[in-house]
Amino acid sequence: MPKRPAFEIGGQVVAAGSRQTIDLPVSSLSDHTPVMMSVHVIHGKLDGPTVFISAGIHGDEVIGIEIVRRLLKSSTLRGMRGTLIVVPIVNSFGFINKSRYLPDRRDLNRSFPGSEGGSLAARLANQFLSQIVSRADVGIDLHSAAIHRTNYPQVRVSPGDPEIRKLADAFGAPIIMESPIREGSLRQAAQDLGTPVLLYEAGEGLRFDEVSVRAGQVGILRVLKSLNMISGRGVAVTKGQPQFCASSKWLRAPMGGLFRSLKADGELVHRDDLLGVVSDPFGELETEIAAPFGGIIVGRAVLPIVNEGDAVFHLARVQSVKKAEDAMDDHSTQLADDPMFDEDEII
Repeated sequence: MPKRPAFEIGGQVVAAGSRQTIDLPVSSLSDHTPVMMSVHVIHGKLDGPTVFISAGIHGDEVIGIEIVRRLLKSSTLRGMRGTLIVVPIVNSFGFINKSRYLPDRRDLNRSFPGSEGGSLAARLANQFLSQIVSRADVGIDLHSAAIHRTNYPQVRVSPGDPEIRKLADAFGAPIIMESPIREGSLRQAAQDLGTPVLLYEAGEGLRFDEVSVRAGQVGILRVLKSLNMISGRGVAVTKGQPQFCASSKWLRAPMGGLFRSLKADGELVHRDDLLGVVSDPFGELETEIAAPFGGIIVGRAVLPIVNEGDAVFHLARVQSVKKAEDAMDDHSTQLADDPMFDEDEII
């Protein structure tokens, strides 16, 4: 059998059956410190799909980076078919500054496809698209909620895309949400290139969340297994059916004050259930927030200080709250029952 050709990226060569970390030059800081986009390539001996996994497009979303770190240490990747391209931190500028944005205050995930001669965000988007996304058949992009909010583990899919829905089912997150593609996003630019991208959302900016990390890591392994890139050995089969949510609504604070959440993310609620209360500092005024319909809380605010109109609960619709309860319980139990990681595996 002829040997599989090597994988070339950034002027470096990764031989079949090997793995290597490659630094792609991005720019330099104002003090002349070089900034790189580090890419880890696992190039299997045998042919198969090419998959990219990206994290840190928003620099404060550290959960995806931890997912990637654990994934790359997994023995399940040994003997992998095809090629895995992993970028733990796409937006190094934001990561260093613990910020969602780039130094020019632009959102990288609204700057695609970018351009070689544009803003810093446009240049980084263009490089990531041309060097990474264009080389892949499938992508998995890891995100979390913005700072002071949290998301329950979920994958988001484009409407009317059966291929990406199939990957979402394989991922096995507790929730699958149908989400329109936004202008300037990685998903839009990748779709224009013919590369389907699965978006994983979980946890909070600048915080680790063990359940979100576990759900993300095992979800990626399930997708790789569904693409016949790895064997099923050591990959947990999902016990609960993901809940598909075709629509959702952000519930907003009816007044400024102190917000008290009475429900947790991932919790199923019925219409008119009391979700939370906003009070003034004196306790003279209190306004309740009730569920306008039955569904799952897929995101919520974790900062108790709110202004009128602030988003406090993200409620997704389900076809039947009663049917969803058992499936959600199965997901929660499975993630809680997974073996605990040692402290050095978490930090």
